[in-house]
Amino acid sequence: SSYLFTFPVRGSEGLYMVNGPPGFAESTAFQRDSGKNCKAVAFSKDGSLFAWCNGEKVNIVNVTSAELLRSFDLPKAVCLEFSPKNNVLATWQAYTTAKDGTAGVPNLQLHDVKTGKCLKSFIQKKMQNWCPCWADDESICARNVNNEVHFFENNNFSTIANKLHLQKVNDFVLSPGAQPTKVAVYVPGSKGAPSFVRLYQYPNFGGPQSALANKSFFKADKVTMLWNKKATAVLVIASTEVDKTGASYYGEQTLHYIATNGESAVVQLPKNGPIYDVVWNPNSVEFCAVYGFMPAKATVFNLKCDPVFDFGTGPRNAAYYSPHGHILVLAGFGNLRGQMEVWDVKNYKLISKPVASDSTYFAWCPDGEHIVTATCAPRLRVSNGYKIWHYTGSLLHSYEVPSNEEMWQVTWQPFLDGVFPVKAVKYQAVPSELPSAEPKPAQAYRPPALRNKPVTSSKLHEDEPPQNMKPQLGSSDKPLSKTALKNQRKHEAKKAAKQEAKADVNQECTQSSASQNAPRSAVPVVTSGDPEVDKKIKNLKKKLKAIEQLKEQAAAGKQLEKNQLEKIQKETALLQELEDLELGL
Repeated sequence: SSYLFTFPVRGSEGLYMVNGPPGFAESTAFQRDSGKNCKAVAFSKDGSLFAWCNGEKVNIVNVTSAELLRSFDLPKAVCLEFSPKNNVLATWQAYTTAKDGTAGVPNLQLHDVKTGKCLKSFIQKKMQNWCPCWADDESICARNVNNEVHFFENNNFSTIANKLHLQKVNDFVLSPGAQPTKVAVYVPGSKGAPSFVRLYQYPNFGGPQSALANKSFFKADKVTMLWNKKATAVLVIASTEVDKTGASYYGEQTLHYIATNGESAVVQLPKNGPIYDVVWNPNSVEFCAVYGFMPAKATVFNLKCDPVFDFGTGPRNAAYYSPHGHILVLAGFGNLRGQMEVWDVKNYKLISKPVASDSTYFAWCPDGEHIVTATCAPRLRVSNGYKIWHYTGSLLHSYEVPSNEEMWQVTWQPFLDGVFPVKAVKYQAVPSELPSAEPKPAQAYRPPALRNKPVTSSKLHEDEPPQNMKPQLGSSDKPLSKTALKNQRKHEAKKAAKQEAKADVNQECTQSSASQNAPRSAVPVVTSGDPEVDKKIKNLKKKLKAIEQLKEQAAAGKQLEKNQLEKIQKETALLQELEDLELGL
């Protein structure tokens, strides 16, 4: 067949399959299930099997032939997932207790795909993390039970082969890829003890010495753990529910790096504010973070957690690497306007800037060429539909449901790595039958008095431009010696204090509109992560600023008081103290 893949569309119009590019016709092989009650769909990892539940049965079909392979009587199933090698289909339905208060029946079931028989059923009360996790070769299957992780081997669910027992394991993630399997576990802090994430190699769980790596931190109510594809490192986004400083609605986030060789670090993000998204490049040696109060910054870091490329600032809150890792899309969805920036990762050049307004969903096609964006209910109830793009910015296909209908989900059929070869990055927009989707720019409101006057741009903030952070050739790549580093920092601190004092004096002299729009001299904000230390540093800088001002007044011929002169004499000691604090970072 000419098309390579399909993608299912689930909504109030039922469940149907659409053939992927270049045609976009509904698949005739797959019989549309036109019931309005399709709760969930799932593909197998290799994309060969497709399952869905329609409020009566859970069905499994062969994707290519659309032949019905299995059907289970599970009218209440709302979650489905295949094991990585297609041996098991896991189904989940809401847990209910009997009227007399006795325990309910097991609601998580593992079915043998080949024979259709139920291998095992468990009671699993929470929907969150309902599905057991398998290693890619299915040699291990694990689930979290009452704060410990139970491991089964080779899909034998009658005996627990191993247990990982710590104070209270809140969450765990198995590493992807080949054996040996590694496990990242998160244990939340209690009674003044910090939270920690530990990495183990299965089955070596004997006490803290057996861990491959360990990182503890105080600010965490919940964490997200992200393995890279090669299973050499984990990124941990730790967040608190509430930001104690009141600076953000999102709570506070910190980003930590933990490697299986025992190394760990806090990733220093040069702009304050929420962390919206963090993604690994599939090459496993770089990751991208989108962070900071709007307009947000986006930066690519290497495994030393050093910045490699900074995309500057812009209206964005999400990042998506293409399956081969050679293209990165930065996007602003949700409460932002759907602007996307498509970047060539190897050369850090911008390829295109398509706009998909009101999108609630974005996904790369496994071919690394196409993208789907969609507007789905319940997130948005109006103008539901999907669009298929080429990464060069061309809109290839667009579908909107009739106004009285809803779309709930679209998803690409997955394929195993290596099915689609990497292609060279194109910059020229590929041809499309559809006109480009340029939304009309919203006109800002202008009061009647200004309507016939020329428009002056009044931006609240200037966006920072992108910049390459790799050490440039020709510059010395030798690491600085300790004293050189100390002197450099001393010099920078002095310079910064001087600049701040100058800026402050300027602010006072010229409170005209011009200086209001001029960007303040940018002094990098370094935070230690310890509020007490930050407070001390802030106070020291304040004192040094005051001294600078006094010195300038004296230079201008002003007679200083005794206590003011004493203040000036303390400058060297204060600079020393500041430097010691900052070097301690």
